[in-house]
Amino acid sequence: MTKIKSMTGFGRAEVTENNRKFTVEIKAVNHRYLEASVKMPKKLTMFEANIRNVMKEYMERGKVDVFVTLEDYNEAAETVKYNSALAHEYMKYIQEMADDFGIQNDVRLSVLARFPDVFTMEDMETDEDELWGTLEKAVRGACDNFVKAREKEGENLKSDLIVKLDEMAGYVGFIEEHSPEIVTEYRKRLEEKLRDMLGNLDVKADEGRIVTEVTIYADKICVDEEIVRLKSHVQAMKDELVKGGACGRKLDFIAQEMNREANTTLSKSGDLALTDKAIELKTVIEKIREQIQNVE
Repeated sequence: MTKIKSMTGFGRAEVTENNRKFTVEIKAVNHRYLEASVKMPKKLTMFEANIRNVMKEYMERGKVDVFVTLEDYNEAAETVKYNSALAHEYMKYIQEMADDFGIQNDVRLSVLARFPDVFTMEDMETDEDELWGTLEKAVRGACDNFVKAREKEGENLKSDLIVKLDEMAGYVGFIEEHSPEIVTEYRKRLEEKLRDMLGNLDVKADEGRIVTEVTIYADKICVDEEIVRLKSHVQAMKDELVKGGACGRKLDFIAQEMNREANTTLSKSGDLALTDKAIELKTVIEKIREQIQNVE
């Protein structure tokens, strides 16, 4: 059974190999799709596509920020490069100047060495496979911790949603149980009104009219179909929560259907008590929808 995951989370990992320490931090907030931002040193930008591909193995939705830092402890991480051709070029033109002006060429070696780009510092060539091998370990380690944090929060969301679904089922049950009573009460009121109007005459004389009126009213306020669908939606959402995985989009769709049925139920409510329960039903559905926005 796969656990459901929250879309918020944080993960961090450090890996040190070959005198290099990689630190990777991942944090995320709610988002409809997977949107990733990767920030890392310039010398590692070649691995951005690799990092994104790894991330897709661990997450499907969320606005995710990834921070990568590198500490290179290799003493020979940089090397000095001597540009012999450029030094000769400098000396050639300095000598021409000396000849043009008839003055002695007094350029010393220490002066020439300070001319621009005669000596430059360059990063030593590194093995890309070796570099990515270490970086990948740090990325996967951070992703593992990130997923664990998401799963822990996801379990809290699951528990909260199930409590709210049980509360919702209670309101649905109340409406189902008391809806038939409204029709009975309506018939009684109708008969009483007829007695008041007809005095001592037998009300049964208008039994056909009463049945017709009651039938029209019963059809108007009937919520049987809505009750059946609401029960089905509650069970469907519980099943998805138990099944787990990236079910946020499906849960959101079910919640929209719940809200639609609740609106219809409220519009058909013919009794103050049922109206109150229908409003409470809509309120708890809205709370469920808000929580679902946090589910991956």
